[in-house]
Amino acid sequence: MTAAHAWPDEIDDGELIRRSGDDPERFAALFDRYARQIHHYAARRLGTQAADDIVAETFEIAFRRRATYDPARTMARPWLYGIASTLIARHRRAEERHYRALRRTGVDPLPEPMAEAVVSRVAAEQDERRLAGALARLPAGDRDVLLLFAWGGLGYDEIAEALSVPAGTVASRLNRARRKLRAALGEN
Repeated sequence: MTAAHAWPDEIDDGELIRRSGDDPERFAALFDRYARQIHHYAARRLGTQAADDIVAETFEIAFRRRATYDPARTMARPWLYGIASTLIARHRRAEERHYRALRRTGVDPLPEPMAEAVVSRVAAEQDERRLAGALARLPAGDRDVLLLFAWGGLGYDEIAEALSVPAGTVASRLNRARRKLRAALGEN
C-alpha cells in the first residue's frame, strides 16, 4: 500500500471528516468504515430495501453536514447512527407494519442460507412472532435504545450521543425494554 492510499486507516474519524473539507473524496473512507454496520442495523429495523435508502440518505446528510462535525470527536459512529435513527423514525409506520407482519406470518424478510433458514424458522417461528409483537408495542424511544444496543452494537454512551439523551435515560429505557420483552416472551 502506498502512502497516498494509507490515510483512511491511519486517521480517526474526526480528522478524516475535517480533511474531507478540502478533499471531499476522503469522506468515502467514512462510508467504507460504517456503511455495512448502518445497513445491517437499518435492515433489521425496516427491511433490506428501506435500509439501502437509509444508508444512502445517512451518508448524504453526513456529507452535507460535515463542516459542522466537531473533529475532536474521534469516532463518528454515534453521529451516523443518530442520523440513521432520525431517518428511521420517519419510517416508523413502515417499521411497525413490518413487525406486525412478522408477528402474523413469522417470515423475516432478511435473506439467510437455505438450510439455516429452514432450521431456524421451524425452531423459532413462534418466538419471532412474539418478539416482533413485543417490539411493535414498545414505545419508540425504548425500541430505539434497545435496537441500537442489540442490532447496532452501540454502547450506552454512543446511544446517548446518537439519540441526544443522557446516558441515564439510555440505561432506564434499555432496562424497561428488556423487562417488557422478557414478560412478552414469558421469561422471568
